[in-house]
Amino acid sequence: MPKNFLNRSHSRALTKQHKIAVAGVAALGTAAVALSAAPSNADTVTTGAPAATAQAATAQVASGTVLHNVKGTITDQLAADIVKVDTFAAQKKAADAAAAKKAAAKAAADAAVKKAAQQRAVKAAVSRAVVRPQMQTVAAKTYSNNLDGWIRQALDIMKSKNIPGSYSGLHRNIMRESSGNPLAINNWDINAINGIPSKGLLQVIPPTFQAYHVAGTSWNIYDPVANITAAANYAAHRYGSIDNVNSAY
Repeated sequence: MPKNFLNRSHSRALTKQHKIAVAGVAALGTAAVALSAAPSNADTVTTGAPAATAQAATAQVASGTVLHNVKGTITDQLAADIVKVDTFAAQKKAADAAAAKKAAAKAAADAAVKKAAQQRAVKAAVSRAVVRPQMQTVAAKTYSNNLDGWIRQALDIMKSKNIPGSYSGLHRNIMRESSGNPLAINNWDINAINGIPSKGLLQVIPPTFQAYHVAGTSWNIYDPVANITAAANYAAHRYGSIDNVNSAY
């Protein structure tokens, strides 16, 4: 028998023992890992279960927990997003409703203002229509085309211009100066000699007629009303009134 035969046999025996020991250590290590992976409130751990079974159970529990957590996170996120979308939609709907309500209120206010303006216009038109028939139309005053009419028309103009004079004062001086002839002319006195003869009802010379002409009357010295009012205006400035003239002036 070779010298080392015992050694090889002993070596094989040690190796086998070593393997058993290693396997035992591995089993114990796996059990320890499984125990540490289990929830902290676990009271007991079943002994004698194979290490592979413990490892598989641990992996399944770990995997299930991770997947459950991931699934729960995604679901919660989707739910939160849906809530946000619903909230935004509700806010937008409320804003649109408020804007529509505001626009409707403005339209109603504008319509009310327009209606009120129309009612005021109609009321004003009715008021004018009611008042108009009550107004009396004043006919234009007419004067006869004779000495009486000329004097009366001249007196109305004199009154509007604050020129003093009376019917009797005018009539008296007219009869003395021209006998009531509006075309009368004096060709023999000093004025005639000087080239400016007296003319018209009250025998007014052209320079005096132009200087005391009354606005609104004719510029024709032979016009009866224009002649009377110019002579009365001159007499008012020189004598105070045509009524104060009793002779040539």
